[in-house]
Amino acid sequence: MSGAILFSWAAGASEHVGEVTARIDAGQFRAAETRIDAALRQPGLAPETRHDLEFQRERMRRIRLDFPMTEAQVKQRLRERIPDLRDDEFAQWKASNQLEHYDIDGEPFYFTRSVSNLFLLNPQAAARRTPPVKPPAYGPMERPNAYHLKALREAHATGKHSVAPRRVRVTQSLIVNADAVPAGETLRAWIPLPRALPGQQEGLRVLASQPAAHRIAPESTLQRTVYLEQPAKAGTPTKFSISYEVTVFGQAYLPDPAKVEPLRGEALVAKHPELAAHLGERPPHIVFSDDIRAFSRQVVGDEINPYTIARKLFEAVDRIPWAGAREYSTITNISDYALHAGHADCGQQTLLLMTLLRLNGIPARWQSGMVFSDGDYDNLHDWGWFYLAPYGWMPMDVTTGRLTDAGDITGKDPGVEWFYFGGLDAYRLAFNDDYGTQFVPPKQHFRSETVDSQRGEVEWKGGNLYFDQWDYTFEAHVLPESKASN
Repeated sequence: MSGAILFSWAAGASEHVGEVTARIDAGQFRAAETRIDAALRQPGLAPETRHDLEFQRERMRRIRLDFPMTEAQVKQRLRERIPDLRDDEFAQWKASNQLEHYDIDGEPFYFTRSVSNLFLLNPQAAARRTPPVKPPAYGPMERPNAYHLKALREAHATGKHSVAPRRVRVTQSLIVNADAVPAGETLRAWIPLPRALPGQQEGLRVLASQPAAHRIAPESTLQRTVYLEQPAKAGTPTKFSISYEVTVFGQAYLPDPAKVEPLRGEALVAKHPELAAHLGERPPHIVFSDDIRAFSRQVVGDEINPYTIARKLFEAVDRIPWAGAREYSTITNISDYALHAGHADCGQQTLLLMTLLRLNGIPARWQSGMVFSDGDYDNLHDWGWFYLAPYGWMPMDVTTGRLTDAGDITGKDPGVEWFYFGGLDAYRLAFNDDYGTQFVPPKQHFRSETVDSQRGEVEWKGGNLYFDQWDYTFEAHVLPESKASN
């Protein structure tokens, strides 16, 4: 960009970063680069501002990695699957964001998963695909099954909400690409590790690590990790791993809506001051924008019962179609993105639901980790918790959502349909009880994932290593005796 810089450096560092952020969100990457360059040349620039500006430059790089395809490339890829594709329907899918794209300096670039997501979001496109679209690969707990029924029956019989536990043995690895850093340089890695959460996950026993020396973050660390380091070797991938066992309990809360106290917001905090931290806005991802307020009014109406409000919001967010998501670090406001994108993944849906609950005076907090099965299934997953007096904190998994295809399971217990509104299965590990918090020991460079912590993180003295420079594996085995005893 030529000409004068359009904002005053004396106006404050936050304005500089805000202007750059807005330019990037608008796809004006060249203008953003100009502003970053000018800002970084200013004498006396605060280290925090320098860090934030440099991250915005890194964010542009990450966006380009997530959106690498030109329109011509996407059309070619689509025509390989839909030979009679018409330009007008392509334009329609683009306008509806079913073909997710990012306009960068006037040219549209398409998300790496835009084509596969189209077939998830558009049944008509999926019906025309050659070869036919394969049925979605649902996780074992995304359909009603005997475990859900067993957990509910145990909760009814015992009056307990921690039920049907499973003992699981886990090995998680992080493998850095060969020659990602010069030989001999020390790589520093963080691999997620469960916290001890009474009644949810207990009895953690670390079995082994590679390398053997490791540092486990304190139980109080809300994004808990194991820290490891070792030197890189020329021509060889560098592997870090941790193995452990832990017992995970299912959760099944059975509140009576008629007995839920009508306490929300300030009235609730007056009685329970500790809940204040879980109400209100938390920029950048929990913001009560005009659009959020309007959506809330449309869903909630005149309802005043906190239970019914929460369930209405849960249903509304559950109706947003799931699709593969871009990296969270590239999104300025995730709840706003989930509201407007036309699709969302688990973390985006959870942050939107948390925002709506908090707006309505219902405390909400984050949880996330990995889900797994008795077989070879595993996946990153995010969910949350919400608070209703007098029952306290209850879990919510809005992405697994309402189990409508319940068949004879529902007939045996209608509660199965709403299992994940107040319940969780035991086939998941919680690594995080908050989002975007600091590690122990802290990273020195940018996080690859600025919100969540499931795959891990790695860096060296020269900077962060992003996801294109390493991979991870997660193996979970449910121990037979834990299933037999329940």
